[in-house]
Amino acid sequence: MESINPEVPFQLVIVSGASGSGKTQALKCLEDLGFFCVDNLPPALFPKFAELCAQQGGDVRNIGLGIDIRERGFFADFFENLSRLKQSAYRVELLFLEASDAVLTRRFSESRRPHPVLPQQPVIEGIQLERLQLQELRNGADQVLDTSDMTVHELRDWMARHFSDLDHKQSMRVSLMTFGYKFGVPYDSDLVFDVRFLKNPNFVPELKELTGEDEAVQRYVFENKNAEGFIQHLQNLFVFLFPLFEQERRSYLTVAIGCTGGRHRSVAIALKLQQVFLSLGHDVKIRHRDLHRS
Repeated sequence: MESINPEVPFQLVIVSGASGSGKTQALKCLEDLGFFCVDNLPPALFPKFAELCAQQGGDVRNIGLGIDIRERGFFADFFENLSRLKQSAYRVELLFLEASDAVLTRRFSESRRPHPVLPQQPVIEGIQLERLQLQELRNGADQVLDTSDMTVHELRDWMARHFSDLDHKQSMRVSLMTFGYKFGVPYDSDLVFDVRFLKNPNFVPELKELTGEDEAVQRYVFENKNAEGFIQHLQNLFVFLFPLFEQERRSYLTVAIGCTGGRHRSVAIALKLQQVFLSLGHDVKIRHRDLHRS
């Protein structure tokens, strides 16, 4: 197995446990924390996969692997390959999720799915047989987490507390989108702001064919003191909101700015707001949905 640069802190978290205990959700939480995640990778491929990740240098620092007892030859090679990984420079942790019989039965009932171990039998029989099959794995786990009384948000918080890379904490990603109300409000927006109260450059002949990306349009929009006031109020609002969203472990936030056609006012305001967000320390992407629509 390829040697790993000890100066780069690699972390490998293996997630397993009872069906219905939250393994898929836990793996999604790791992805949100910046982990490169693969589900149901055969244990025999663990060392080779780790070697390939090591070849990427610092680009792949944290890895999450989801494993399932239904993998053929599961126990035959799992512990052997886990031992090989722990002998490397990776910081390896096996997380085992479980829940009570009653909770697992309820979750399967709500999803109307059969139990994967005994799909033709009552769910409780599959739960009990799987629990016996997983006992050795549970005994070898570094962390055992009972999710019986956890909501999805509480599981996410737990994962963040235990596996966040505090030295390389990722700030919440912010997406700015401009749009025209006459083409519809974007359905995937978290926050929507209407700037149709500002004077419309579309009615100025020399500005009509330009867009909010042009300096002439920007000057026209911000000659209005209400535009500057609006930006200042938004800045104060987001200084207040960003920490609250981050406390909720939000990995991204989409802010939409709309005017009538999505070509002039919304674009000019969004470009100014982009600078505000950058000054607040957030990675900002901007997309003009309707800029080139007639």
